[in-house]
Amino acid sequence: MKQQDSALQTATRLTHAGRKGKSHHGPVNPPLVRASTILFPDVASFHEAHGSRRVYGRLATDTTLALEQALCAAEGAAACMLTPSGLSAISTTLLALLQPGDHLLMADTAYDPTRQLCEGLLKRNGISTTYYDPLLAGGIAALMQPNTRVVFVESPGSLTFEVQDIPAIAAVAHAAGAVVVSDSTWATPIGWASFGLGIDVSIHAATKYIVGHSDALMGAILTTAALETRVRDTYKQLGMSIGADDAALALRGLRTLAARLAVHRDSAQIVARWLQQQPEVAQVLYPPLPGAAGHELWKRDFRPEYACGLMGAVFRSDVSEQQVAALIDRTRLFGIGLSWGGYESLILPTNPARYRSVQPEKWSAPMLRLHVGLEAAEDLLADLEQGFAALRVRPAMAQAA
Repeated sequence: MKQQDSALQTATRLTHAGRKGKSHHGPVNPPLVRASTILFPDVASFHEAHGSRRVYGRLATDTTLALEQALCAAEGAAACMLTPSGLSAISTTLLALLQPGDHLLMADTAYDPTRQLCEGLLKRNGISTTYYDPLLAGGIAALMQPNTRVVFVESPGSLTFEVQDIPAIAAVAHAAGAVVVSDSTWATPIGWASFGLGIDVSIHAATKYIVGHSDALMGAILTTAALETRVRDTYKQLGMSIGADDAALALRGLRTLAARLAVHRDSAQIVARWLQQQPEVAQVLYPPLPGAAGHELWKRDFRPEYACGLMGAVFRSDVSEQQVAALIDRTRLFGIGLSWGGYESLILPTNPARYRSVQPEKWSAPMLRLHVGLEAAEDLLADLEQGFAALRVRPAMAQAA
């Protein structure tokens, strides 16, 4: 898109970003370029191409460049790098920004594989990590060390969906010379103005809402101009790249992201309100829900029209894990599977206490994670009713036995 097109509405930018303008004659979609070797007619053109990354398929093709440009336009980033998974995007970024002797502040709600990265590869390379309460806001100042180089946020948090005060955290981090890295997968590239809130690197598991159809794995690193070279150097040294077919699938998914999120959002509200009414449910963890934990902060920093469909539910302490399993097993439309963000609804039992350093006992009750997909909301409610019926009969069956 041209520079003046930045004033267009989000859905319009998603439709046109990474495509040539109206003067283009040919297919609507950018070509799917499968390439390793790129040929040049002479030495001069070979040398000239080095500045554009169009010298080798691992560095760029028309297909991957179109996706990069579209993602930059969607989130307002200066640069984008595509990786084979969300975790590889996180590891690439942290390896780029940290070196032996550095200190990392990590939100205690971070995605568990991120925690494993901190306790594994980073620790072995002399990088220390402190896990902080995601609700500390500016209070993280007490945890900053002279060698703290990165503050990592994930808002809403994995499994428990705490909403962080990103501007307050960013102010502390930047004052100390640290950068703010965000796992922004829940928000999607259009769910908040990440860079305006103070985030320096915004990471996505593009596998989820960007691809949107549960048929490709991918990560995306979106950076400010100040950090592009630093991150891209490590990205290239690690040999990161994606295939053209996956890039085309992600570009296809991105075009419909705004439209899909509208359905996820509306159905998730219906499901969340229904869950609130069930006597066995102690708390619904879904920040877009009025009255839910973090709702006011979420409303301040996020774009309500682009809320997603991922939420959690905490059961009363007298509900057993066996009862929760009976609920899950009885549902038919909610699939049991990892990941989320596709068109299908998913359900899983969760146990956040296993992954937490800060107040793990807070999450000792049985819990569920639900992804509300694109099915009709009334069908999803009927399916959950079946599940809750199974949960309710289980104690009587156990007593009779």
